Amino acid sequence: MRSFLFVPADSEKKLAKAASCGADALILDLEDSVALSAKDAARSSAAAYLKTADRSGPKLVLRINALDTPFWEKDLETVVPAKPDMIVVPKTLSGDCVKKVGERIDRLGGAEEIGIGCVATETAASLFTLGTYAGSHDRLAFLTWGAEDLSAALGARDNKDDAGLYTGPYQLARTLTLLGAVAAGIQPVDSIWKNFRDEKGLEAEARAAARDGFTGKMAIHPAQVAVINEVFTPSEADLAHARAVVDAFDKAGDVGVVALDGVMLDMPHLKQARALLARAAQSN
Repeated sequence: MRSFLFVPADSEKKLAKAASCGADALILDLEDSVALSAKDAARSSAAAYLKTADRSGPKLVLRINALDTPFWEKDLETVVPAKPDMIVVPKTLSGDCVKKVGERIDRLGGAEEIGIGCVATETAASLFTLGTYAGSHDRLAFLTWGAEDLSAALGARDNKDDAGLYTGPYQLARTLTLLGAVAAGIQPVDSIWKNFRDEKGLEAEARAAARDGFTGKMAIHPAQVAVINEVFTPSEADLAHARAVVDAFDKAGDVGVVALDGVMLDMPHLKQARALLARAAQSN
């Protein structure tokens, strides 16, 4: 999945608009975008939407409330029977949070296909545990990170510098999320771009994320989806180069190094090429 679009679960209008915007996944949000007084209504709305939506479209994902609130268990009890494709857990502190939610889904009779994603960097303590997600539960599918809650937790005045770049604590959170996800063998997903009117800024940040190893990105507005999908879809030139790398090693036989267009390539390059081709095949 390349694009994950947040949609308030209590807004039928926004849900209807989001369904046709081309996102790979819709995250029906029961957490930050829903007022405390509307939690029950949003929960019921999300379950009803899951039961009636066209399941041939985008993956349907639920972001439940955080585990330190009185809402998350009721969230799962209401939506798991409606069979979402995935549950997103906010403000996780470690892999133990994944285990807790995964076991709760199991007890509720959740289908094996229901995955779990985590927003894993929203507290100071969470940055010390990004290596604990590996093996936490078979349902774990992706990690993403968040700068807004983290900056609030740190008491920061801002999370970006005068040039619009994330400052040290948030660059660290991003890097540790990437490393933690790859170490766990799951998808690393980049965080949101706040200014939904700034498509150039979104594209630049998405390309930097793809360069570093992220394979998808969160969105907060339908207008961001097309940019994210384009950036995280391998281009024909990328695919042609990857095929050429694989072909060069195949033709060379049992070797560790080959030359291609004047460049020496070794096993890491072959691994990267195969991974790119595999992702492209999955998206088709």
